[in-house]
Parts: sequence; structure tokens; C-alpha cells
Amino acid sequence: MKKQPVRFFVVSNDPEPCPYLPDTTMQLPLRMPTARLTPELFDQLLEEGDRRSGPLLYRPECPACDACEAIRVHVADFVPTRSQRRVLRRNVDVTVERRRPAVTMDHLRLYNRHAKERGLSLREQAATDTDYRFFLVETSVDSWELRYSVEGRLIGVSILDFGQRAMSSVYHYFDPDEDRRSLGVFSVLREIELCRELGMDWYYLGLYVSSCSHLNYKAGYHPHQRRVRGVWHAFAGPDDPGTPIDPAQRPVG
Repeated sequence: MKKQPVRFFVVSNDPEPCPYLPDTTMQLPLRMPTARLTPELFDQLLEEGDRRSGPLLYRPECPACDACEAIRVHVADFVPTRSQRRVLRRNVDVTVERRRPAVTMDHLRLYNRHAKERGLSLREQAATDTDYRFFLVETSVDSWELRYSVEGRLIGVSILDFGQRAMSSVYHYFDPDEDRRSLGVFSVLREIELCRELGMDWYYLGLYVSSCSHLNYKAGYHPHQRRVRGVWHAFAGPDDPGTPIDPAQRPVG
């Protein structure tokens, strides 16, 4: 029997305050797929700028703003900086495990501490088991989590989505008491290495916004590509203005 194509239904498209830029309105159509996405289709959607939250997909379509840019690293080309290599050495005692996403008391406690103490929470109430499960456990793609621990104590979690040739970072949170470890940097470096181990071409870091401190750190991984007004541009270093990539010459990922 021939497979039916996956269709998407828009479940929400109401304007709302932007979480990244003050005094800005965001338009973020949330789309529900009718079936689980194949790895090949998910690669294509990532290429087109899509992100996942729970079972839903989204891509910013703000009529008066184009500050959000999808950002990705071509795994074979990435070279860590001297400071990034220091972060790797600082975390040689960290154990990394790959498992299916789950929610435990340790997950929820760490997630809420990270959101509150890093100023990331958009509401006063702590996230519940149901909130966490819908955001980070329910999925429409092949999703995994990396658990970062020291001597059996959970200190960080990354949620990752897998296509055929690409891995996408959905969310990372960590123990604020371990700030000296730079676990955000360590997780990116470790996940790029996982991409290499699995033969992946691309590591997607999510959205980059130059004037948002919670997102602009992503430009520190070079070389990288950013999707600017619908076109991928290559950035070789921090002072590179970027070069548009000819779709006919772009590696398939």
C-alpha cells in the first residue's frame, strides 16, 4: 500500500509578545503533523528552517521582523576554539548517556531551577510533569536525550532530534551550581562529536538572534551557516559578514 503524504494542520497562529526581543510581537504558526515524520522528511524541514516543540513544528513568520535565523554547523568542517577545548578538559569527569526522553523528579527539579535562576521562565509557576512531558518528551520525530552526570548526580540534560543526516538540538538545561563548567558550551561540543560518531552531516543549534543574549552565543561555533531571509549564508568566523550559499552547490543534509 502506498504511503499517504504527511499533512500539517495549523493549531495556533495568534500574535503574541516575543520572548527574545522586548516590545516586539511574534507570529509563530504551530503545525501538527498527521503522522510521525520520517528521518528524510525531517532533514528537509530542518533545511527549510523548522523547529520542533513537543509534537508540533514551528518556524517564525513575523511580518515586521526577521531577527530569528536558523543556525547550523557542518560537522566535518567544525574546529573548536582554544577556549572551547579548555571547556572539554574542564569536564573530563562528566559521564554522558543517551536515552529516550523521560521525566523524573531529578529532570523536573533541574529544569525548573535552570529556568528560574537563569531568568528563562516566562511565568511565575514552576513547570509541572505535564508541562515538561508535552514540551520535551512528546515528539513527532526520532528524539533522544543526553544525560550529563558526575558520580551519578544529574547535572545537565539535552533533548535532541534526529533526521537521516542531521541532528537538531531542541533544548538544554543544567544545574546552575555547576556554572563554572560552562555546560552549555560542553554540551554543544559533545553533541557535535556525537554527530561525527553517527556519521551525521549537520548539527542544528536552533534559532540565533543577534541582540538576544540567550541566543547569540550560538554564533561562537565556526564555521557555521545561518538562514537569513530564507537563504543559508556561510560564516567562517566572528568578523565574517557571511556569504550566501548557492542551493545547487550546498551539501545535501
